Parts: sequence; structure tokens; C-alpha cells
Amino acid sequence: MTEYERSHTMPASPEQVFDRAADVDRMGDWLPEALHVHAEELPTVTVHEDRSDEDTSALLRAQRDQMRLEWGTREQGGYTGWLQVAGIGSGASEVTVHLSFFDDGHDPGEKAVGDALDSSLRRLEEQVRLRADDAAD
Repeated sequence: MTEYERSHTMPASPEQVFDRAADVDRMGDWLPEALHVHAEELPTVTVHEDRSDEDTSALLRAQRDQMRLEWGTREQGGYTGWLQVAGIGSGASEVTVHLSFFDDGHDPGEKAVGDALDSSLRRLEEQVRLRADDAAD
């Protein structure tokens, strides 16, 4: 098993960050560009991966009371992950994303995963900022 984790500070409340991250219809705005999530009947979703051009059945659970998203394809031996939002005071939050790959065939490698996590967290911050700007107008 291989694990990766990244954290990023965002200038927004944990609720704002979590609500944007957990919006299944808008996940494509912040997830790695090669992944597309299609909600079926939650917690069941389909994840399309451009790299392999495959659809994979997965589970996605949002726990707002804990500010936590969890997902995975454990039945297929692929991967699981979670996103945790924590308030750090002064209206800011820290977001941590963790991925666990159970099958080396699903693990794209440390550099690719690290770059994807960093990019996704930056894109999530942009989406949170856009939402805050829209609310202020």
C-alpha cells in the first residue's frame, strides 16, 4: 500500500470550504482534470478516468458534521481517500487530502499524485474564493 497526503490553508470558513468540496455536481471544478465524478444514488458514484478511459464504481460519503469526505474503490482493490477540513481561526481553514493506493497498478507515482493533489487544492481554493466573491456581490 502506498499513501500520499497534502495540506493547504484557505482563507475561508470550514463550512464554506467543505460545502464547495462536497458539491458532487461541481467536483470537476477542483478534482484532477483527468477525473470526472458522476453521482448516481449517493453514496454510489461513477468515476471516469481519462488516463485509462475507464469508468469505475466508487463510494463517496460526505459527513458535514465532521467536515469530512471519504471515497474509495476498495472492492476493486484500487484506492481510498479522504478530505478533512479544519478551522484554524480568523476565518481560515486547513484542508488535508489523503490517498491510499492498495494496488500498484492504480498508483500513478509520487510525482504525479503530489502534483495532482497540489493542483486540486489550489483549484479548490479558487472555487471557494469565487463562491465567496459571488456571495459578496
